[in-house]
Amino acid sequence: MHKLLLKSSNKLCEVKVIEKLLKHLLTSDTLMKFIYSLFALFLFFSHQQILAQSGYQLNTEYITPNDFAGSDIERIRAAINAAKKTTHKIVIPQRNANGTNIWKIDSAILLPDNMTVILDNCIIQLSDSSRDNMFRSDNVGIGTTHVSWNKNISIIGVGEAVLKGADNPRSTGDGARTLVLAPQAGRVSYGSDAGKEGRKQKGDWRNIMILMAYVDGFNLQNVTIENSHAWAVSFERTLNAYISDVRFNLPEEQIVNGNKIIIRNRDGIDLRQGCKYFRINNISGNTEDDFIALSNLGTVNPEHRIGDLNSTMVTAAGWHGPQDDIEQITITNITCQSNTRAIAIRATDSAGVHHVYINGVIAKTRFNNMLVGGKGYGKPSLPGMINNIFAMNLIGDGSALILIESPIANCEFMNGIFTGSGTDVIHYGIDKNEIRNTGETNLIKIDQEGL
Repeated sequence: MHKLLLKSSNKLCEVKVIEKLLKHLLTSDTLMKFIYSLFALFLFFSHQQILAQSGYQLNTEYITPNDFAGSDIERIRAAINAAKKTTHKIVIPQRNANGTNIWKIDSAILLPDNMTVILDNCIIQLSDSSRDNMFRSDNVGIGTTHVSWNKNISIIGVGEAVLKGADNPRSTGDGARTLVLAPQAGRVSYGSDAGKEGRKQKGDWRNIMILMAYVDGFNLQNVTIENSHAWAVSFERTLNAYISDVRFNLPEEQIVNGNKIIIRNRDGIDLRQGCKYFRINNISGNTEDDFIALSNLGTVNPEHRIGDLNSTMVTAAGWHGPQDDIEQITITNITCQSNTRAIAIRATDSAGVHHVYINGVIAKTRFNNMLVGGKGYGKPSLPGMINNIFAMNLIGDGSALILIESPIANCEFMNGIFTGSGTDVIHYGIDKNEIRNTGETNLIKIDQEGL
C-alpha cells in the first residue's frame, strides 16, 4: 500500500488511523477482516472527498525526512540521497516526526546536482553542537582538493520558512575574528569554543549559513534568516542565480544564557570571486554588517586553497583572471537597515567588478547607502577595474548617500535622496580626477525636517 503524504499534519493523522486499521487485518479473523476492510475503504474514500472539497490533495510524489529514521540531519540527508535517484526534490514539513515543530541539525545539509528543497512552513536551526554551514553545495568542504561544478540547486520556502543560527553558537565571525566569550575591543566575535583546548580559535567559512561554490543555476526564494553565525548567504564562482523575497534578522547583539554577546560579520548576501549573472530582488530586513556585498578581493591571502579552514572562502581565494570577475548582477527593490551600508562593491588590484545594475534601495545605515571601492583589503583597485555600475532610485542616510573610494569608470548614479548628517550626497575618498566617465544625475540632499 502506498504511503499517503499529505500537506496537512492533521490530515496525515487521519490517514495513519486508516493505515492502523488495515494493519489490524493481519491479526484478525476472516469476518473481522471483512468488516475492517469495509470500514477502512469507507474512511478512505470519504477522506478523499473531504480533501477535494477543502482544497487539499493527496501527494505521493515527494520525499520527506519523516520517511526515515535517525537524527534530524541524518533523516534530511537520507531524504536527499533517496531523491537523487527519483524525484530530485524533498519537502521538509513543519511537523517533525519526533513530535516537535523544529528541525535541529548538527552539520551541513549537502546539496547535489539537480536538487530542490522545499521548506514547507518549517523552522530549521543549527544546534549548539554544530560548527558548520546549514546548507552547502556538496562539491566543496574540508579535504576537497578538486571541485567539479554542481548545477540546478533550489531552496524554496513555502509560507513561513525560517532558518536560524544556534542559540549558543560555537563560532561566529569571519576568518580573521578571534573567538571570545564576552564583548571586547579588537577583531573578535563570540564563540562558545573560545579558550577550549583543541578547538579552532578563529572563524572560517563554516560560519556562513548558506554557502554555494561552483554552482551553475541556483534559486533561493521566500525564506527568513535569523542570527546567522557570520554571512547569511555567500556565493563563490556561482553562475545564473536568482535570489528573491529573503528577509534577514541579523542584529549585532544576541542573548546567550542571559548575557549579551556581540556577533560580527553578519552580512546578508555576499558575492565573491567569479559570480556572474545574478538577479537579486525584494530583499529586506536588518544586518550587523553589509546588507549586500560584492567583494572581489583578489590579492587577499591568495595562498588559501580549496577547503582551507583559515579562510572565509571555501574555494581558492585568489583572483586568477577575468573568469573570476564579478559581473552582470541585477539588484532591485531593497529595503534594509544596516550598521554599515546597504550595498558594498569592493575590488583589489586587477580583480574586476563590472556591469552591475541597481534600482531601488531604501536604507537606514550608519555609513552609506552605497560603497564603491573599498580600502584596507589589499592592493588598491586599479583604474577602471570597477566599471559600468549603474545605480538609481536610492534613499538613505548616514554620512553620505554614496562613498567612492576607487578609480571607477563608466558609471552612472541617478535619482537619489540623501537625508543623513553629511554635507555630500556623493563623497569621494580619492581624487575625483582619477574617476573616468562617471555621471551624477538628480542627486539631492534633504534635511529630515523637510521630509
